[in-house]
Amino acid sequence: MKKLGEYINGNCKVTIFDDGTKIRFTPDDEFLPVKPESMDLKITNRCTGTNCAFCHERSGPDGEHGDIMNLKFIDTLLPYTELALGGGNVLEHPDFVPFLEKCKARNLICNVTFNQVHFLQNLDFVKNLIEKNLIYGVGVSLNASKEKAEEVAKILSAPIFKNAVVHVINGIHSIEVLKPLMDKDFKILILGYKTFGRGIAFGQLMDPIIKKNQQELKDNLPSLISHFKAVSFDNLAIDQLNVKDILSPEDWDSFYMGEEGQFTMYIDAVKGEYAVCSVAEDRFPLKDDIEPMFKHIRDIAAKKGR
Repeated sequence: MKKLGEYINGNCKVTIFDDGTKIRFTPDDEFLPVKPESMDLKITNRCTGTNCAFCHERSGPDGEHGDIMNLKFIDTLLPYTELALGGGNVLEHPDFVPFLEKCKARNLICNVTFNQVHFLQNLDFVKNLIEKNLIYGVGVSLNASKEKAEEVAKILSAPIFKNAVVHVINGIHSIEVLKPLMDKDFKILILGYKTFGRGIAFGQLMDPIIKKNQQELKDNLPSLISHFKAVSFDNLAIDQLNVKDILSPEDWDSFYMGEEGQFTMYIDAVKGEYAVCSVAEDRFPLKDDIEPMFKHIRDIAAKKGR
């Protein structure tokens, strides 16, 4: 495990390693960061060839691109801030590579999520981005098919994808779909089902199947964890699956990375807005400096937690 970087953020000392491990330390009783450690950054709403019925971003072939080369707040981020770039299909953005190069020059850590279809279609290009250290983490959003999962499992076994994480959605993916990935030293990220965007209508239409898959995953979660190198969750999945109940208090305190908006935030570069997270109804116009935006987000999150 190699250290990528270390920085001071408010009263927090943050250390990032090349396998995705993050260690956060403070001498005080409470973490008080002044800038986000990580952010979800939507760079485009264009997505051709998938048209996922449950897409909470409502992405499609007519979606617009964000003006990512002119995001002034990027220059105010702390070095080694993690950016989770997504869309839409990021590969369709004409400034995708120049933006990665700009982020690399500022020592920002870019992790990118690809739909499985786009990942497989652009495999050599993605490998090239990794080899140039333009991206560190690769997220592959799995289709709900056991056969496709087998194809992804075979490809991700290559050493170049050591930092790849397979993304699955609670309620969309069944245990059967995950079986080809088990016991192969893979990492998976379980995302909560978002009743937002197209996810609202799809959730109503497919409610019995979604609930069946969610209950199956919840029942099998303790044993499922043992079959993967690492299993992580977004905050929505933590709530939907009651993850806290299967961990000891010590493990929970060690692994839990905080509430939405405590260390993270969401940026929609297409609409020029920021929010606590991607499903937040309250959105605000982007500013040139990240610090006042993040303070606003932390204030919102703190009020919500009371």
